[in-house]
Amino acid sequence: MNKSLLFALVSSLLVLATGCTNLDVDVKSQYTDYPTESEVALEAKMADVYYAFRKQLGENYNRVQSFSSDEVAGISFGNDYYDNAENVNPTLHNFNPEDKPLNYWADLASGITKCNQVIKDLGGDNAKPEQIAPARAMRAFYHFILMDSFGDVPILDCLPDDDEAVERMPRRKVAEFIETELKDCLPLLTKQVNVGTYGKPTCWMAEALLVKLYINWAVYTADNVADYDAATSRNEKLDECVRLCDDIMQNGPFDLTDGYRKKFLYDNGAQIKDFIYAMPYDKVSAQGMKYGRWRTFRKIDNGSPVGYLGGKMNKSCAGIFALNEEYSDLFTLPGDDRNGIILGATTNGKVFVHDAITGEPTAVPYIYNGSQLVLSKKINLIDDSEAARQRINCGSSPAGWSQGYRSLKFYPNPNEYSEYERNQSNDVPIFRLADIILTKAEALLRGARATNADTPQSLLNQIRAYVHAPQFAGAPSLQDILDERGREFVDENWRRNDMIRFGTYESEYGFHRKGFPGARFDKSCRILPVPKAIMEENQNWEQNEGY
Repeated sequence: MNKSLLFALVSSLLVLATGCTNLDVDVKSQYTDYPTESEVALEAKMADVYYAFRKQLGENYNRVQSFSSDEVAGISFGNDYYDNAENVNPTLHNFNPEDKPLNYWADLASGITKCNQVIKDLGGDNAKPEQIAPARAMRAFYHFILMDSFGDVPILDCLPDDDEAVERMPRRKVAEFIETELKDCLPLLTKQVNVGTYGKPTCWMAEALLVKLYINWAVYTADNVADYDAATSRNEKLDECVRLCDDIMQNGPFDLTDGYRKKFLYDNGAQIKDFIYAMPYDKVSAQGMKYGRWRTFRKIDNGSPVGYLGGKMNKSCAGIFALNEEYSDLFTLPGDDRNGIILGATTNGKVFVHDAITGEPTAVPYIYNGSQLVLSKKINLIDDSEAARQRINCGSSPAGWSQGYRSLKFYPNPNEYSEYERNQSNDVPIFRLADIILTKAEALLRGARATNADTPQSLLNQIRAYVHAPQFAGAPSLQDILDERGREFVDENWRRNDMIRFGTYESEYGFHRKGFPGARFDKSCRILPVPKAIMEENQNWEQNEGY
């Protein structure tokens, strides 16, 4: 993150419900007499609202979303990083309510409570609408992430009474609530895009969240999660989805002029024109972003004076995010800038030292234990035993640590990695213009009414052009759009969401194969189990089907 940016983000909108419910998070205001006219005081009060999801987005949420898609497998090395199967389980869709990474629910619940506290402090029903609109938008965003992950969740539009029962609402009702709130807030949110609004809910952020809601509308409003069928389920919101895409594309101050590698580096920030809404991180003042730890070679410093990231990384790396072979195959378009962010994709697995500042590869081989490190595109287990398969155990050895290509998209500054406890300064985009462009292409393919000369082909080729990939000839299919989304949004936490919508979530890939121990293909796995701790606090709830 650019050091001048100390404010952070997340987007979303309010929720209308019949009565107030409870998410069992006790957050009390430190203010008793709030100065509503002071912009400085208002900004200070809103800070907790914007940042509630920062830590989980930077680690656990990313782990769950990535492992449960076809992007990466959660591998282990002997006894290292098996961690009671919390990485193996999502890889196989064998989710367990006790898996610790699922506990991002609690942070989202806390975020919603903070939103409601701010709204109350600003006057509640008597508050100035434009003052509480950002809190309502963030509240909607937090509900969206909860609903997308866990299905039926409570709708909370005020602070609950201590003895009030918590009721979960049908997913359809939650989606309708988010829609209503966002539409109500849109005219009240700023359209300004600058350092002061970066990482905060703007009109454009709310529109982008609505785009996500609408493109997934048929998924979210199915009577049962297993009822959604990508080929036959009707989405009644496609035209509205396209209208919002058009407004962002035509009237928003966004473009695709930033280089692909550069816009995800540790010095990114408000200057990136592709970012509609992003979570700001800083290694000192806004910690929690640790993507590099999970993706970097397990023993990167052993036997070498410098790691392949161009600096010395004395803190250990996990190295358990191994790209599935099928996903690595997406990064083969000639000249595509995106190929360069997959370690091994353009070199047949051979690893070279990169420049620590730019992230660009050099011609210097990375020497590990006397020879150049070579990653295996196909992930191989230590042996074919039942024990190795159950743990997705690649072995605690150089051969095991070398399984699978690795993503360098959110390039960690190696000179800062150890000093700041693996915390990175790379901001994480949540909504991007590139996503809006490809979503419009998808909506048109699914039957939305054309509004101008844009076609799925022309929209897809806008993306291809800015990353210097070959132009797509002919009419793209939905599979072509899904593949392009795989290239463009790797590591950005949307792949599970995309796969469910496109009907590929139950497909076979990596170790998620029929006959592999623990692999599940139930459609009920499209939503995650409610974490054990949340169920214990709400004993009137039933666990999600299949768990």
